[in-house]
Amino acid sequence: MERKEIDYYLSLEYPFKIETITGENGGGYMITYSDLPGCISDGETIEETLANGEDAKKAWLKTAYEESVEIPIPNSTIDRFSGRITLRTPKSLHKDLVEQAESEGVYSGSVVKTQI
Repeated sequence: MERKEIDYYLSLEYPFKIETITGENGGGYMITYSDLPGCISDGETIEETLANGEDAKKAWLKTAYEESVEIPIPNSTIDRFSGRITLRTPKSLHKDLVEQAESEGVYSGSVVKTQI
């Protein structure tokens, strides 16, 4: 993949997760970015945690850029999920799901394989 300017990476929206830190571990909140390994921060309030997380994300990206480490593009976005999953179900449930999908315009009647 072609390396872009640092401003490109800084402009991307990286998904994050905020978790509560228990009182016995100091309290507050922790923020992590699954697409940026080791990019973690914390804060006493959610607002402070978000601000600290933004600073940590920028520092992570700038350091990776300066050290010529490959910077991942956000991979945890909804766009990469099609809504299609494969699983085993009873034939009657499969039929009901196909009919519901057709009524919502999600399924066009192409080949359906059922394994029981």
